[in-house]
Amino acid sequence: MSEIIFLVEEAAEGGYIAHAIGKSIVTEADTIEELHRNVKDAVQCHFEEQQQPKIIRLHMVHEEVISL
Repeated sequence: MSEIIFLVEEAAEGGYIAHAIGKSIVTEADTIEELHRNVKDAVQCHFEEQQQPKIIRLHMVHEEVISL
């Protein structure tokens, strides 16, 4: 596996939640810097060293509501 993609959403209570696409990996953090560390740790825990992806891609989902 060359890369893994996480969908990152803002949590309702603040901070961020990241879900890996196609894998059962979920992590959360209060800041983007902490999220980077937590995502790396989660990937390292989920995969054996030889199977770890070389790239972790974070897809930031930002939702806005506009009233008319």
